[in-house]
Amino acid sequence: MTVAATQPREDADVESSSEQYARRFEGPVGRWFVDSQTRITLECLLPLPAGATILDVGGGHAQVALPLVEAGYRVTVVGSDRSCGERLEPLTSTGRCRFEVGDLQALPYDAEAFDAVVCYRLIAHSVDWRHLIAELCRVARRRVIVDYPARRSVNVASQALFRFKHSIERGTTRPFALYGRGEIAGAFQEAGFAVTSVRPQFLLPMSLYRWAGSARLARTAEGLARTLALTGLLGSPVIARADRRLGLGGSPRG
Repeated sequence: MTVAATQPREDADVESSSEQYARRFEGPVGRWFVDSQTRITLECLLPLPAGATILDVGGGHAQVALPLVEAGYRVTVVGSDRSCGERLEPLTSTGRCRFEVGDLQALPYDAEAFDAVVCYRLIAHSVDWRHLIAELCRVARRRVIVDYPARRSVNVASQALFRFKHSIERGTTRPFALYGRGEIAGAFQEAGFAVTSVRPQFLLPMSLYRWAGSARLARTAEGLARTLALTGLLGSPVIARADRRLGLGGSPRG
């Protein structure tokens, strides 16, 4: 008898949901990073109306759930372990957000169960990133938003800089994979979605700004990089928005 192979367990969100990981985003530089991510995320969700349903996959880091709730969306966060819901308790205990435990490589939801799906801090550490994207698309009616570290960026030196980055980020950083825009777009295309927006966030690694300890320096340097059109060319991480293609089920793009 042949035994079917099982999908490896997706549990990278356990670490990114921890208090230790959250300390990477403390202080002015960390808040600036999260504020930038929040702004881009909310822009990518437009024009979905308040009341739309959003699934945040692996979102126990709690960086996305609160802004989405405050924007009027109905938010469900799914994590691979019950511990991933601990940082969300201020929201879940008051009924402002739901947290559920599930297999992130086989999401426990029907097809097109949510208007949109958001997934941050996961693809770069995924046991099977292409299958993960397929699952995000399966349960999304209209839109999927993900982030990923870009290959065409200063991340190409990530291996050489890993020890330096690890020391700055208090031992919470992990090795990660890099991706090209074409391969991300190809994975979405296979799932019936089209990438409609890519938003590179920063030219230089956040670890350098954390080392300098200056949000003002970060804003100035990154503002100059955008003015010189360097961020769009070489920025990372990238936030990508993908919409369900017309004629492939669900609601039309909007």
